Amino acid sequence: MTPSQRLVILGVLCSIFLASMEGTVVATAMPTIVGQLGGLATYSWVFAGYMLAATTPVPLFGKLSDLYGRRPIYAIAMSLFLAGSFLCAQAASMSQLIAFRVIQGLGAGGILTLAFIIIGTLFNLEQRARLTGLFASVWGVSSIIGPLLGGFIVDHLPWPWIFYINLPPGLFAFFLIRRFWRDEERRDRAAALHIDYLGAALLSAAVVALLLGLFELRAGAPGPLLALAAGLFAALLYVERRSPDPVLPLALFRDRLFATGSGFGVWAGWATFGSIAFVPLFVQAVLGTSATAAGATLMPLSLAWTSAAIVSTRLLLRIGYRTLALTGAGSLTLGALLLVLASAHPGQLTLMGALTLMGAGMGCSMPSFLIAVQSSVPRGVLGTATSTMQFARTIGGAVGVSAMGALLSFGLTARLAAAGLDPTAISVSGLLDPLTRASAGGGSAGVVRDALAGALQPGFAISLVAAILGLIMAALAPGGHVRQFAAHRDAAAAPITPPEAKTHPAP
Repeated sequence: MTPSQRLVILGVLCSIFLASMEGTVVATAMPTIVGQLGGLATYSWVFAGYMLAATTPVPLFGKLSDLYGRRPIYAIAMSLFLAGSFLCAQAASMSQLIAFRVIQGLGAGGILTLAFIIIGTLFNLEQRARLTGLFASVWGVSSIIGPLLGGFIVDHLPWPWIFYINLPPGLFAFFLIRRFWRDEERRDRAAALHIDYLGAALLSAAVVALLLGLFELRAGAPGPLLALAAGLFAALLYVERRSPDPVLPLALFRDRLFATGSGFGVWAGWATFGSIAFVPLFVQAVLGTSATAAGATLMPLSLAWTSAAIVSTRLLLRIGYRTLALTGAGSLTLGALLLVLASAHPGQLTLMGALTLMGAGMGCSMPSFLIAVQSSVPRGVLGTATSTMQFARTIGGAVGVSAMGALLSFGLTARLAAAGLDPTAISVSGLLDPLTRASAGGGSAGVVRDALAGALQPGFAISLVAAILGLIMAALAPGGHVRQFAAHRDAAAAPITPPEAKTHPAP
């Protein structure tokens, strides 16, 4: 590995750390921010706006990087992230903070996508297998450090510093990638003129409508946005079938490996991120623990994910990827089953055991599918294929969180009403405050706690169903070894020497 490659790796590691940490560092700072800016009613949109923005442009970033090169598109993504971070620190109202978080999320989605594309482009199969585990470990560490760092900053510094801290390492990573990354030769510039802007617009609009529709459904509205999302997705399929260079590569879905890998990403993302979003609520409000204890409950998932990713990517060079994918999918399903049992018979240690299995399952399966796909697709669509795999997991998680939130809202309202309590007078956020719980009185607090526990159980059951569907997708994946995939791709891409160009021995 050359010195330039090592510096590129350092830049990519910084990028992944920043983009992944930003999803968690804000969580522990939000109560302080709301206390100063107000706007408790729009609290969730600080996260929802970031999630929407980080999800919708992922395929577009991959397609643009295939056409224009990785380096300029990375520069755009990092610039958006840094500009959004600076503006978030300057926000004077909750509305401004939400708007600036959208800008930040757009950049974060591009950064994470381009990071894995750069890995797939720069390194051969053996190097990629080793480094993917390293990058996964950075993601795991950032998910642990994020909440701790956010809490430390708001305890000792003004809250804008949770955004200012992004600037120095972000600028450093920007410099390293711009200075030491060298793009491979791009396609004809004329090809860039055929970029599928209509498809990109329809895809973004459809995803936004879908997620907003689920949030609308969560609030009890009839959900007309869901019908709009269905119409937009139908229009997207029509346009993409006829586009010469589609942003959503429908042709790739004819490949069994790519199709099953993407399908697994959707269901695994749903099961994992849906559970991650609601386990802290269960631990704090149902078990009555602190926010610190809730964070500690999630820590085994991150550690198991990181450890499994490191081990599985090393094993990938020796055994078939499908074996690892099935092992991971089985662990994820077993963990989701244990999570359902733990929600019915609450216990923090059982929850931690369930999350450990789920984290190990994701760490074992997702890198295996990603490396297998990167090893099999033509290099000209590597960015598009990688970003689509990332998009599948992200959209699965986003839809899962929204759908489980809707189930929680319906279930909690019904159970509180059945218990003779006014659902509009009960605030779920108030259940997290020990003083609120104490003032509610023993009987009332117990009824609310039981209602919340019962309302969360269907969501965890849906996560189990998603995990089972993911296991089915892994079972449907084709067999083979990543070395075979890479050799077959390289052989197909090798130019054929014309007969007249061959040399013959002299007579």
